[in-house]
Amino acid sequence: MPNVVSEHYSIAGKRVWVAGHKGMVGAAIVRRLAGEGCEILTVDRRQVDLTRQEQVEAWFAANKPDVVFVAAAKVGGILANDTYPATFLYENLALEANIIEAARQHGVEKLLFLGSSCIYPKFAPQPITEDALLTGPLEPTNEWYALAKIAGVKLCQAYRRQYKADFISAMPTNLYGPGDNFDLQSSHVMPALIRKAHDAKLRGDAEIVMWGTGTPRREFLHVDDCADACVHLMKVYSDDSHVNVGSGTDVTILELTELVCRIVGFTGRITHDLSKPDGTPRKLMSAAKLRDLGWSPSIGLEEGIASAYQAFLAGNWAERRPDAAA
Repeated sequence: MPNVVSEHYSIAGKRVWVAGHKGMVGAAIVRRLAGEGCEILTVDRRQVDLTRQEQVEAWFAANKPDVVFVAAAKVGGILANDTYPATFLYENLALEANIIEAARQHGVEKLLFLGSSCIYPKFAPQPITEDALLTGPLEPTNEWYALAKIAGVKLCQAYRRQYKADFISAMPTNLYGPGDNFDLQSSHVMPALIRKAHDAKLRGDAEIVMWGTGTPRREFLHVDDCADACVHLMKVYSDDSHVNVGSGTDVTILELTELVCRIVGFTGRITHDLSKPDGTPRKLMSAAKLRDLGWSPSIGLEEGIASAYQAFLAGNWAERRPDAAA
């Protein structure tokens, strides 16, 4: 059956709250909304603690948003998830539940909840379609974060069913770009490679060492493409199922490393630390549903990495401790 496409929902003239506007995805959504003719609302965590229900409800009552993008989350890599499982589960459950319930109470017209590709089973068939959710065990290293994101998806589905609320969910793939985390202790593969190649170039190193064989395949999407997809979904989509947001293509980690080194200007050799694990052989989400809804990415991988590197050089990035909030 074709995907459900709503009557075109216009953001123009609406009060639009981007929760998590200082994070990489939230900031990209704010940039994307600048040309939509809407009033963009933001609030700092020092003013409103999203894990406190009374503070969230008071903010909704005072500011009355019409549209909400839920990009706020506590995020981190494997080390952070393993070290702080209760914090990751509780804080993400609390903030998403508080926002979604307050949105219902205060008559928000439309809400988009942003999840993560880690919601899918560790051994889901490739490419991963939306109906793979809850069909197998999760990746143990980030199951706490994944469980909270699954709960957010199910909350939106439940609120649609019980309250007829127009709440939808989007599941981004691996994102990168301006505002990324380039701290080598807590960053993901793309920003880590950019940082390692840059540092190696400055030191004049003869080689850069990558973990494992370099054969695993991963999918990447520039964060500005993700933001564009989210705004598109807000305008045209209204249905129970979440929607994958990805590029629809993948590369090996070795191919990615070679591309990053070329863009950064590191001319040394690439060596392998085979004592380190490869991880899941492949992780690619199906992009068919999003394509059927009329959206496809516009930023190629080479162009995107170049822009991410320029953002890094300009200082447009976040260096977080593994226990820091998003």
